[in-house]
Amino acid sequence: QVQVIESGGGLVQAGGSLRVSCVVSGRTFSTYVMGWFRPAPGKEREFVATISRSGGSTNYAASVEGRFTISRDNAKNTVFLQMNSLKPEDTAVYYCAAASGGSVIYTFERMYDYWGHGTQVTVSS
Repeated sequence: QVQVIESGGGLVQAGGSLRVSCVVSGRTFSTYVMGWFRPAPGKEREFVATISRSGGSTNYAASVEGRFTISRDNAKNTVFLQMNSLKPEDTAVYYCAAASGGSVIYTFERMYDYWGHGTQVTVSS
């Protein structure tokens, strides 16, 4: 049974930084493409960032490009999302997800197989 557990959320002032983490257990972590999502108006979740199995390829939503960095440590079964220059509009529950398909990366929510329960990030103005 695969478990996805996020941590590291919290309250930060605008312009500040925060790093959220996600641990995956139950299967070899390096076989998954990993992604981060957050809720958006009119959608269940919007894409934030994704990283390939090796960590060599990444992709970001335009709204976070240049401010957020996704990385992974396959030895520790963990994926990270470093968030810098945070804005109040980044306030959301951040969800970590794992995809077992064959592509290098995935930006679509429906391609992910396993989801965590989310970690709350609140950015005050």
